[in-house]
Amino acid sequence: MRPPTRLRAVAVTAALLAALVAPAANAADTPPPTRTTVGDVTAFHPDDDGNGDGSTYRLSAGTAEARVTFVTADTFRIELAPDGTFTDPTGKDIVLPQGRSPRTRWKDKGDRYELSTPAVTLRAYKAPLRFALYRADGTRVWAETKGLSWDADSTTQTLARGAGEQFYGAGMQNGRGNTSHRGRTVEVGVDYNWDDGGHPNSVPYYLSSAGYGVFRNTYAPGTYAFGDPVTTTEKERRFDAYYFAGPTAKDVIGQYTRLTGRPFLPPVYGLEIGDSDCYLHNANRGERHTLDALKVADGYTANDMPGGWMLVNDGYGCGYENLPEVDKGLGEHGMKTGLWTQDGLAKLADQVKAGQRIAKLDVAWVGDGYKFALDGCKDAYKGIEDNSDARGFTWAPESWSGAQRCGVQWSGDQKGSWEYIRWQIPTYAGATMSGLAYTTGDVDGIFAGSPKTYVRDLQWKAFLPAVMTMDGWAPSDKQPFRQGEPYTSINRKYLKLKESLLPYMYSYAAEATRTGVGPVRPLALEYPDDPKAASDAAKYEFLSGESFLVAPVYADTEVRDGIYLPKGTWTDYWTGRTYEGPRTLDGYRAPLDTLPLFVKGGANIPMWPGIRSYTDRTADSPLAWDVYPQGTSSFTLYEDDGVTRAHRSGASARQTLTVRASGSRGITLELGASKGDFRGKQKARPYEFTVHTKTAPRTVTLNGRALRQGDGWRYDPSDRGGVLHVRTATLPTDRAFTIAVRD
Repeated sequence: MRPPTRLRAVAVTAALLAALVAPAANAADTPPPTRTTVGDVTAFHPDDDGNGDGSTYRLSAGTAEARVTFVTADTFRIELAPDGTFTDPTGKDIVLPQGRSPRTRWKDKGDRYELSTPAVTLRAYKAPLRFALYRADGTRVWAETKGLSWDADSTTQTLARGAGEQFYGAGMQNGRGNTSHRGRTVEVGVDYNWDDGGHPNSVPYYLSSAGYGVFRNTYAPGTYAFGDPVTTTEKERRFDAYYFAGPTAKDVIGQYTRLTGRPFLPPVYGLEIGDSDCYLHNANRGERHTLDALKVADGYTANDMPGGWMLVNDGYGCGYENLPEVDKGLGEHGMKTGLWTQDGLAKLADQVKAGQRIAKLDVAWVGDGYKFALDGCKDAYKGIEDNSDARGFTWAPESWSGAQRCGVQWSGDQKGSWEYIRWQIPTYAGATMSGLAYTTGDVDGIFAGSPKTYVRDLQWKAFLPAVMTMDGWAPSDKQPFRQGEPYTSINRKYLKLKESLLPYMYSYAAEATRTGVGPVRPLALEYPDDPKAASDAAKYEFLSGESFLVAPVYADTEVRDGIYLPKGTWTDYWTGRTYEGPRTLDGYRAPLDTLPLFVKGGANIPMWPGIRSYTDRTADSPLAWDVYPQGTSSFTLYEDDGVTRAHRSGASARQTLTVRASGSRGITLELGASKGDFRGKQKARPYEFTVHTKTAPRTVTLNGRALRQGDGWRYDPSDRGGVLHVRTATLPTDRAFTIAVRD
């Protein structure tokens, strides 16, 4: 939420007083700060005990000291202390223990020292001290055009910019981020601007298409100017940066999150829609009681709409009461209880014991971000886990590097509008490039909005991992069933689609925990060799996983222009029409109930069909696969109990579907055995397959035995351009089977 009026007033008053007491002077009369650039190397100190294979090196340049420390073969740290004394204000807050350092080698090459691992060589030029990074094959990764520089309260690194080099990162940058920052300046820090151009949930990290990333290990705000040259400045008189060298952006994100922490794995209810409101002491809508939240939960059930969790005290001055009774009632609707931590975490243990499973953080008590926000995220996450068997799950409006370990990053308070939809589209996919796997904004904002903007906003946010609707500040409730028809039916359609796709999204969430790469992705992440993917041609679309391309409608229109489809075959999810990329699609018909949505050729999408809530599933519920055959492709389904922390000890399972499509030999679907175990795992289940093919089959077999047409399979040429529907009996999950489709 926004800082209270009282806090904003204090800040404004302080600014006014400063202006009043400042001496009158023209800006031109104020001399620029004195800036110093590091000089020549005067001493070199390898920390190798004389063996030449240590991992730390010190270089003196007059009174300044530089230190290079290798963390892994392709990750290292450079520090510079202008006064010769190294400091680390972040301590153990952000960077996690990394294990044993690698063995390295150094050589004196005359004009430079070369510090090498099997993967990279860092050159430290002597006169003056400048750094440049090279791969083992001699390819230059980056190079300083001048040495590190500093003034009284900032340090700057200056790097050469490659001819086609693209840049991403800096955390959540509202209105941008999923296309390149090249030629732009981004701010890293808290500004409480939660609209277009703001930068909540900043991260002092960026990555380059040249195959490297940089994390500034700091709590200081910064300014990153991706001009020529590239200058990155932090507002502190010390330099401390970690560098990652990798063949791909995914690899670089993986190295960064290995250092600062992988994204947490949310509980499965955290991937359902959340509902936030103020019931007790709601100044906007009169006195209500916390138990009135159950009436709202009734509305979700009555309208056949999924609902995962509810914050029952979202609003300044809004308290709560009868928490155990509220939690019991929400549980009967398949929902979990959340609370907003406006007044801190002192009561968290008792609240969790009473049923709380979600904690929403607030800027009023975490301070101006940075360490306060990060500590709040970690403490709330830990408080849930210390007092229950559940996974920690928090929402934060301001955070920092490391917060991906403990929470969803939320973009703050906005007004629902077409403009709100527009600038949010590039924001969340862009944040993935900074290791933030779960970023989101409120459906149709918390102020203003309309039935149409609500529908359009909910449509595309159904393809984000996390989403919620917020009402505590609005003049009326904003649940998805409040707008009447046709809006309620459309909202139901997309919420139930989101629910059915939980196996797909949850598998990508598990991947994020393993690799650091979140489910929602810019096109440039998956298509790094496509120059249009890095440009504004792809700004207002994103990938949800690798299979879905989402191109939201962000104006009051039923036609969507400028949909860029990269290389490959793309199938319209609703009609089955196929398009070959790369191409730009104009004139796409998108009435209010239609989100422009395309599926990549070769996609194999696991689903839970026909449910309102994941809690409705039983031991006999089917697993469905939506298959778009092209060549050979596979997808691995990840499963665990969805709620507890048992998966951290290995209680989970994986099952891979491999599809092979050949024009002459038909289509083969090979579903492997489910490997692994967890409490509640289905030991047997029926399967349903929808195979998109324009040709009716002659035979369909299961493990070589023919399935009966009309019972085991049917082909519908009118269904999205032609779909083969296959159903199996209940089959053991620990055994593989093969379905063969022959023309």
